[in-house]
Amino acid sequence: MRSLVVAVALTVLSGGTAVAVAQTTHERPRVAKNIIYIQGDGLGPGQRNLIRLATKGRYGELALDKLPVAGMVRTTSVDPDEVVTDSAASATALATGHKTNNGVVGMDPKGRPVETILELAKKAGKSTGLVTTATVTGASPASFAAHVPSRDLQNDIAKQYIENVRPDVLLGGGEDWWFPKGNPGQFPDKPGEEESNSPYGNLVEQAQRTGYTYVRNADELRTTRSNRLLGLFANEDMVDYGEHGKYAPRVPLQQMARKALDVLSKNPRGFFLFLEEEGTDGLSHDNNAAGVIDAGRALDNTVAEVMRFVAKHPDTLVIINGDHETGGLSIQDYDTDEEKTDPRQEGPFPIPGSNLRFAVDWVTNSHTGADTPLTASGPGSDRLGRVLDNTEVYAVMRAAARL
Repeated sequence: MRSLVVAVALTVLSGGTAVAVAQTTHERPRVAKNIIYIQGDGLGPGQRNLIRLATKGRYGELALDKLPVAGMVRTTSVDPDEVVTDSAASATALATGHKTNNGVVGMDPKGRPVETILELAKKAGKSTGLVTTATVTGASPASFAAHVPSRDLQNDIAKQYIENVRPDVLLGGGEDWWFPKGNPGQFPDKPGEEESNSPYGNLVEQAQRTGYTYVRNADELRTTRSNRLLGLFANEDMVDYGEHGKYAPRVPLQQMARKALDVLSKNPRGFFLFLEEEGTDGLSHDNNAAGVIDAGRALDNTVAEVMRFVAKHPDTLVIINGDHETGGLSIQDYDTDEEKTDPRQEGPFPIPGSNLRFAVDWVTNSHTGADTPLTASGPGSDRLGRVLDNTEVYAVMRAAARL
């Protein structure tokens, strides 16, 4: 942090002598050297309140909520057939400042590639990273570093990562899209359900030949000293879904974030880092409130990890946002009679520090059009303290880092 020294002339009345006094004040950094964009996928107002009530109590506060700037983000895409966005369209808007159709990654509605904030950071000499508990080639991270007409083209996205943009850190799930059929990789295939399917050969080996170190578990991630990392920790997403789905990723998001910060912060020009918790979305799709609480706790621990880094690096813009809301989640008083008649109601959930209990009700298993809450800190964050379109988040990031 820079110090600004100001000399002020004061007159000491008792002696009539003018004395120059130097005062030191601190000037906040005006340019964001680093940008950390943290996404709770599917994280709407209901999810944030659910996580807070269940983990911090009635009047508690999440790490997500302690950032000084708060706003609301509109999420709609320009899809001609659907009002509600998907992750690809919303992430593309956040990453590029361009609206697009649902399912499209890093392209405008006419199929033309549009430059992302990560690519601009790379051009400026900054390090870059994508970290997620989804597949690392999933719609949201892909929208920051790839350009394909369909989010389903995850093999193509993996290929583009290692051949084109080459982020310094790639950590998440999804090894099925990196290994060819017949090569299960680290995690056994389940023929008929999921299995390795790369048509481009072994993309992990190709990545290693171009300088990436490949890590397969938490121990390898912790001990590596490489400055270019590819880590794949599940066949598909790192979160288990379904009726009895549980939030139990093999490598915690907090650990992945810590390693990414260690690697990327070595660059004196700074970095751009995308961090995503997928469980808040996938488990909301399943109307699994207990799972959302677990995923939200992990997200909040990760935010706390990031803010410890920011305390030592105040020239860092941090943005925490949801790409859309999932499930239409609402908090209700627990009512045993309603529990019997409403199949979507879950509960009761205890509130720490009290004898109170609450219930969760769901509207849908899909996305909704609700605005998403945003919190932020650091250079340029003051421009986010309002209701804004998701494309404006990109504009703020670009302006803050002067990209």
